[in-house]
Amino acid sequence: MSLDIYNLLEKIAFTRVSGSNEEFKCANILKETVDSFGKNAEIWPFEVSGYKLNKAVLFSNGKTYEVSGIKGSGSALITAPLYYMETNLDTDKYEIKDKIVLINGVINVPTYKKLLKYGAKGFISYSGDITDTPANSDLENKELRDVLRNKGIIPGVHMRTKTAIELLNDNPKEVTLELSQDEFIQTSHNVISEIKGNIYPDEIITITAHYDSVEFSKGAYDNGAGSVLIMKLYEYFVKNTPKRTLKFIWCGSEERGLLGSKAYVNAQTEEELNKIIFNINVDVAGTILGTEYANIMAEQALVDYVDYLSNEISFPIVTKQDIYSSDSIPFSDKGIPAINLMRFGRPGAAHIHNRHDTMSFISKESLEKTYSFLEYISKKLINANVFPVKREIPENIKKKIDEYLFKNEK
Repeated sequence: MSLDIYNLLEKIAFTRVSGSNEEFKCANILKETVDSFGKNAEIWPFEVSGYKLNKAVLFSNGKTYEVSGIKGSGSALITAPLYYMETNLDTDKYEIKDKIVLINGVINVPTYKKLLKYGAKGFISYSGDITDTPANSDLENKELRDVLRNKGIIPGVHMRTKTAIELLNDNPKEVTLELSQDEFIQTSHNVISEIKGNIYPDEIITITAHYDSVEFSKGAYDNGAGSVLIMKLYEYFVKNTPKRTLKFIWCGSEERGLLGSKAYVNAQTEEELNKIIFNINVDVAGTILGTEYANIMAEQALVDYVDYLSNEISFPIVTKQDIYSSDSIPFSDKGIPAINLMRFGRPGAAHIHNRHDTMSFISKESLEKTYSFLEYISKKLINANVFPVKREIPENIKKKIDEYLFKNEK
């Protein structure tokens, strides 16, 4: 019996955040599915940081504002003047010192470096739409990732856009930020299974999709859909032995900074990495209203090749030579070319990273449409007599990867 990808997606469409029991439960469902094909999958553990927020409060003049704590930003009790920092320009650098700074959106490297450099005591970030309310949205739990933590820790909280407007309208002279959290190490997991090639077994192609979700989200679209599509591809190559060896990796903790794929790549020896000649990654799919995309992290010739194949079978897909924020990045950072396949939902017709990422806007027909091209191009590449893609990353893509990974940040 052939795998029902829609049924499997329904089965794993529950919140499954990094390092949680639910993420591990999903890993076991994926392993059981692989095992049902008569193969074996390994649930491969790796360590990730964990945070338990005990208290996050922001108040002034007896009024409390709804906030969530920024995970990884420490614990503190601070009272200080409030300053709204509208840009990353240094024009207002002397206004930041010893203030609790409301930044314009979510925290990033340039903004955080400015806060550190000019002596902010704390910070407030915000996200969402002015129409968001507790009834129709969840207040995000943001995290201070290691690329920022390694530069120094400033305590921070997060609020809705609507709350940020309210705070500025109140114009308090001082605000008090109280934050308490515990830090610990927890375990996340990748699910890995290999299909040995029968002609070129030492040439390895990795096929990846992340299966974790963010908090509050069932993650059907992002990225349960990609996970079931590569499972369907796995089933195909179990029944049709590939010429090259395939490593299927369902990655954990992608939503926290590609942690699963980074852990996998970093665990490989140089000899093992040199055997990997290509990566195929699938991230977001299944939307009823949507457009197919291929972001290609390889030579321009592969872009042209994908265009040619799509025209050959009348499969409309937008192709471009560009990076994509997903599990292909750690592979390409090691010189391994990659293709990312996605089906982006039309604006207003799909949601990610919130409570609205459910099965409601996904259909079996849309999943199968993306799968048809995934299988088609995979067979062409994997079973080519001579692998048609150079094992190299163009300089323009290298530069974008370095920028994405903040390699040039001091």
